[in-house]
Amino acid sequence: AHGKVEKTNAARLLDRAKITYELVPYRVDEEHLAATHVAEELGEDVGSVFKTLVLRGDRTGHFVCVVPADHEVDLKAAARVSGNKKADLIPMKELLPVTGYILAPIGMKKQFPTYIHSSAASLPAIYISAGVRGLQLKIAPAELIAFVGATVAEISRRE
Repeated sequence: AHGKVEKTNAARLLDRAKITYELVPYRVDEEHLAATHVAEELGEDVGSVFKTLVLRGDRTGHFVCVVPADHEVDLKAAARVSGNKKADLIPMKELLPVTGYILAPIGMKKQFPTYIHSSAASLPAIYISAGVRGLQLKIAPAELIAFVGATVAEISRRE
């Protein structure tokens, strides 16, 4: 019903790697850009929709955390697993220059070390941003983890 969905950079990279995924459009509400709202729009469990956050560690520089929509990153835990003493979320205004991209774990200018919350591993599929608003990527967590070389860890907790 949506006609042809425009392939994003993330989707093209997965095509090239011969990884199965699905592009799932949803209605964007400018008032509610939170991942929890995306889950509602998709009609999916909030635990299966993941948001992507970029952090900066005091030793390793930028790294990426992929956590469930209703979680917040535990900065201490994220620092620990990424080999840093401390880590902070980077401010929104720095995002584009660093990633060149709307937040998605695949297709950033540079592949940063990526950490995915351990709950992903037990799910058959998760939803992540496809790199543009209004489009999610449905993918098997194992495929995503292997593709970006992610580390699975307890990096977040429920808000």
